[in-house]
Amino acid sequence: MTLPLHQRAVVADTHNDLLMAVSARPPGQWASFFRERWLPQLLEGGVDLQVLPVFIDDQYLPEGALRQTLRMIECAHVIAEGNADRVRLCLDAADIDRTLGEGKIALVLAMESMPGIDASVELIPTLHRLGVRVASIAHFGRTPLADGSGEDATGSGLTTHGVAALAELERLGVVFDVSHLGASGVAHVLELATKPVMATHSSARALRDHHRNLTDDQLRGVAATGGVICVNFFAPFLADRTEDMTLDRLLDHIEHIVSVAGLDHVGLGPDFIREVMDDLTPPCCEDVHTRGVDPKSAVPGLEGPAGLPMVTEGLLARGLPEKDVMQIIGGNVHRFFGERLA
Repeated sequence: MTLPLHQRAVVADTHNDLLMAVSARPPGQWASFFRERWLPQLLEGGVDLQVLPVFIDDQYLPEGALRQTLRMIECAHVIAEGNADRVRLCLDAADIDRTLGEGKIALVLAMESMPGIDASVELIPTLHRLGVRVASIAHFGRTPLADGSGEDATGSGLTTHGVAALAELERLGVVFDVSHLGASGVAHVLELATKPVMATHSSARALRDHHRNLTDDQLRGVAATGGVICVNFFAPFLADRTEDMTLDRLLDHIEHIVSVAGLDHVGLGPDFIREVMDDLTPPCCEDVHTRGVDPKSAVPGLEGPAGLPMVTEGLLARGLPEKDVMQIIGGNVHRFFGERLA
């Protein structure tokens, strides 16, 4: 990484499933495997703030979901403790700022859906005590809390338990993540939310008509709460033809969301999954609802975090002012967490 602006900026990635790959190793290898395999990529990509989602693959559902949730949370703590010279697991805005000030990577723990607790909303404070600071309540399918985007045809909002979960997350100061939530569920959250929400890894439906992307109205709705939409790099969510899955297409999504939601409300949520799938398939992630597109498709050069400077370079090449680029690649997320995790 030699791009001076990228080096100066706070670079934030709000969705990297690396915990799935690390936690699949024996516990005694968690810290070392992260240090050997993932830390060099984060450093090469200039990542300063990394959100780590806890995603429970179908093979653990339903009986093993809670055990795997706790295992992955413990893995995050072990990674941080075993690499304390380079990373810190952060619980609040002060932690994040202190970590960045020391030249380390700030890790923020997230839940991607919460199958481990299902409808037991009373366990959300337990997750908070364990360090979770961002959470969504659905993936592609149906949960006791809400329907994911793969179930849009149901037209379902949040369940009674889902409404209670939103209120509890807000009470605790946990950021609510609308990525993966069904369209009616997003509308329901935007109606009920009293605090800014986030989309940790969602792109623009106006440019790629996929249920995992957000419509312009949804983009404006998230922005209206004071939230941030972090653009997903996953190639099948950017275009429907392989030849169109390019850096330029990703930049189109970023610029579109800026034009709709406003510059202050856009970040990066790359969703780098190829290496995780290579490590764990089978049986991990074999059906990711991409409508027949190869789930291992990736924008050339953006197969992992080491490629992040390409995004900065591409935005600059399109004529965006340096200060705007710095907001998009991490400044907005840093500010958002500074406000929401204070």
